Amino acid sequence: MRNRYLGLLPGLLVLLLLPLGPAAQNSTACARWCPPNSSCVDGTSCRCLPGFSSSSGSEIFTSLLESCDDINECGPPLTVSCGQSADCKNTEGSYYCMCIPGYALVSGAPTFRNESENMCQDVDECSSGQHRCHSSTVCSNTVGSYTCRCRRGWLPKPGFQDKRVTTVCEEIFATWTAPPGIKSQRLSHFFKRLQDLSENFSPASVQNTIQDLIQEVGDLLETPRDLETLPRSEQHFVATNLLFGLEDVLRGLSKSLPNGPLTFSSPTGPALSLEVQDQGDRNITLIQNQTKMMLTWDTVHESGDSGPVVVGLISTPGMGKLLAEAPLVLDTEKQAVLHEAHKDLLQEIHPILLSDVISAFISNKNTQNLSSPVTFVFQHSVIPGPRQEVFCVFWEHGQNGNGHWATKGCRTVGTRDNSTTCQCTHLSAFAVLMVHYEVQEEDPALAVITYVGLGLSLLCLLLVALTFLLCKAIQNTSTSLHLQLSICLFLAHLLFLTAIDRTQIKVLCAIVAGALHYLYLAAFTWMLLEGLHLFLTARNLTVVNYSGVNRFMKWLMFPVGYGVPAVIVAISAATRPNLYGTPTRCWLHSEKGFKWGFLGPVCAIFSVNLALFLMTLWILKSKLSSLNSDMSTLQNTRMLTFKATAQLFILGCTWCLGILQVGPAAHVMAYLFTIINSLQGVFIFLVYCLLSQQVREQWRKWFKGSKKTKAESEKYMLSSGDMSDACRRSGEI
Repeated sequence: MRNRYLGLLPGLLVLLLLPLGPAAQNSTACARWCPPNSSCVDGTSCRCLPGFSSSSGSEIFTSLLESCDDINECGPPLTVSCGQSADCKNTEGSYYCMCIPGYALVSGAPTFRNESENMCQDVDECSSGQHRCHSSTVCSNTVGSYTCRCRRGWLPKPGFQDKRVTTVCEEIFATWTAPPGIKSQRLSHFFKRLQDLSENFSPASVQNTIQDLIQEVGDLLETPRDLETLPRSEQHFVATNLLFGLEDVLRGLSKSLPNGPLTFSSPTGPALSLEVQDQGDRNITLIQNQTKMMLTWDTVHESGDSGPVVVGLISTPGMGKLLAEAPLVLDTEKQAVLHEAHKDLLQEIHPILLSDVISAFISNKNTQNLSSPVTFVFQHSVIPGPRQEVFCVFWEHGQNGNGHWATKGCRTVGTRDNSTTCQCTHLSAFAVLMVHYEVQEEDPALAVITYVGLGLSLLCLLLVALTFLLCKAIQNTSTSLHLQLSICLFLAHLLFLTAIDRTQIKVLCAIVAGALHYLYLAAFTWMLLEGLHLFLTARNLTVVNYSGVNRFMKWLMFPVGYGVPAVIVAISAATRPNLYGTPTRCWLHSEKGFKWGFLGPVCAIFSVNLALFLMTLWILKSKLSSLNSDMSTLQNTRMLTFKATAQLFILGCTWCLGILQVGPAAHVMAYLFTIINSLQGVFIFLVYCLLSQQVREQWRKWFKGSKKTKAESEKYMLSSGDMSDACRRSGEI
């Protein structure tokens, strides 16, 4: 059934299409084959839309192979006209007109259709802010465009041209304004003349401008007028402004100079030497007013800027008037050196200016840390005396606009009669200053006492050491302590006497200072062990048995006596090795409290020894009454107490006199300190040998033994002579 209905469908479709007829076919025929961008004309032909043309050029076409392509009204050939200051822009099937860059329609519309609608006029990019000029240039409007020209006193940087949209300039006549807050008609007149030079400046007259500038500065310094009545602080303020302002202006103006050396001078004093180079491989030397500056080409050209480089040296002799009584700020190292070399330095220091004030500059402004130092040689008429110190200084700009002399980054290479050589790792305004110090001369009497006293001490300490080393009968723990103390003091005094002032070789001086540090600490450590031995002996008096004390001291004394000082010196040397040795003595530097590496242990040992001494006296007071049966032990203990007491005051209290060398009694304390400390060896010989019964008996035995030996030797010699005479006579018979 269903198959039968399906067979009727084709016939039904034919019946539905028959009513459409031919008319329907004619109305839709062109839509099937007309190309894009075209319209149907009739059933057999097509026409391209406006703005398009057929590939055959025919307006109406019947071929299925035709296509409609866009017509470029803007040409070539040009089929439309947009008028002046406008461009034609083609689009798909159309076009539009627009003003060229630098112009715009009065109506503000972006486009228009033809020349009759052209109302394009020039746009002022400078006033409208549409320009892209660099901040170093000034915008100038032109018809349809604009240019960027350098500001007055500026020039195009190397690689750029003036009056271009891309122009970049650099300042030639730097801005230099008067220091604020300074009321001076003379200074106002100077800056008025300076403003005239800046306004009239042109690169072609740069040499004349520099000459006029040097002349104006010279006139100002020669006749300062009311500047001399200003307070010193304001004068220093003005000098800072003049030094750094002049340097900046000359640095800029010099870039317009031709290559080669140039010199400018003024009858009033200031003078300028310049060297302009494109490239070089040699050292540069400039000389101005008896001042020489030497630096390498790499130092000048390290900034990497293209174009010629400039090196300048300007001398301003009259600047010293404004810099009178200027403060001097020393760096930390120089302060420490002066503290050691000149302990009686005056509180008020007024440096004397020996040389002219010179300013050194190069084309690169960043000169605070040069790769290699710049050398200056200053000539001066004054020859420094023995109590006068010479410094290479520079004028440092303060935060408040003021300034001061400083030494940081500069060092004095040497001074010979009337010349001083300096080296600095930066550039600024430089000079040579001389500072006068009231230095207390060494008392020759103290020097004689020191040498004579130490000589006697060395002899006595040698006798003490030989006595306790060679006398086997009296050797025990106590004499071992005496022996080590004597050896340490002997070596310390010998080294002090022969090498304390050997400061020429810094390494050797540091070694001497370290050895003295160790030997004196070792002497005090052995003194501590003496006190400890006395305390332990007194505590064991009731037992009358010293074997335990002796074993303990033998085990303890050598590691402590020589080990503890070694540890202290090793720590000091490891932390600050540069503080061993001073400019005048091979001893510990006072900087950063380094001397407390010696004074600290000494004070601690003295305090402990004092406490042990007091406890020993207390023990003896309470226990000596029970020793009536053993008077020898009592006598020995009393003798030991006397020795320890004497030693405590000889090696301990005498050093306190050094601390008391202040005030009116300083001179007297210096004599007491020198006499007592230089005779330490004599006191030890007196206490340990002359006042010791055992040592005297041993010496008596030595003396008797040597006399007996001498008598026997003489007897032997006589008997030998008699025998030889008898033999000779028998031989003659």
